[in-house]
Amino acid sequence: MRTKIMKWVTMAALLTAGMLWRSAVNSEFPQFLLGFLVCFGAGVVVMQAAQLKKYIWAAGFAAIALLFNPLVPVLAFDSGWGRLLVLISIVPFAVSLAALRAEPLLSLTSITDRNPGSQSL
Repeated sequence: MRTKIMKWVTMAALLTAGMLWRSAVNSEFPQFLLGFLVCFGAGVVVMQAAQLKKYIWAAGFAAIALLFNPLVPVLAFDSGWGRLLVLISIVPFAVSLAALRAEPLLSLTSITDRNPGSQSL
């Protein structure tokens, strides 16, 4: 559930940055905050994908985390390419909501249940 919330928060941050691009590019703090949120969200998805043994997804989100790393920026988001990258980065998070679902744990039947629902032989 926390992973799902983090994906939604990351998508909301990316969408907000895409919509408010001019004010986000002019100031350093919104770029750092966006980079931190996306990098952290991608790291959470990397851990989820690794748990589910979906290593291609993990590698893709590791690349996203590397691109949005706020401490060592790989790209400058000042150009139109930066805005395009921000908007395109929403897609993997949205697709991962459906593709990276953990199967629910099945409950075990109790061996101490007095009425198991069937008769013994």
